Amino acid sequence: MTDAFFIEDVLQSDKPVLVDFWVAWCGPCHRPTPSLKATAAEHSNRHKIVKLNIDKRPETAAAYGVMSIPTMNVFVGGRIAKTVVGAKPKEVIELEPRDLLNV
Repeated sequence: MTDAFFIEDVLQSDKPVLVDFWVAWCGPCHRPTPSLKATAAEHSNRHKIVKLNIDKRPETAAAYGVMSIPTMNVFVGGRIAKTVVGAKPKEVIELEPRDLLNV
């Protein structure tokens, strides 16, 4: 994800965008992936879900206060509307993307 992509597809989006801040070496960061993919497929007309690898884009993560991973931020109108930080149990992860995106 480039800075231009982040600006266009996240900050300027007309839909809510859930940004999953993660890194490949983080085990807990992989837990929400199946649920995020399912939610993205079910509701692509209502919102977007993107993953941002903070090892590759540390300045973007820092700009939005990401201090721990995994972190999921929902952006609405270019601003953070909701945030979830840390690993969660499977049951919570399965519900969170839908709940987060109900802004």
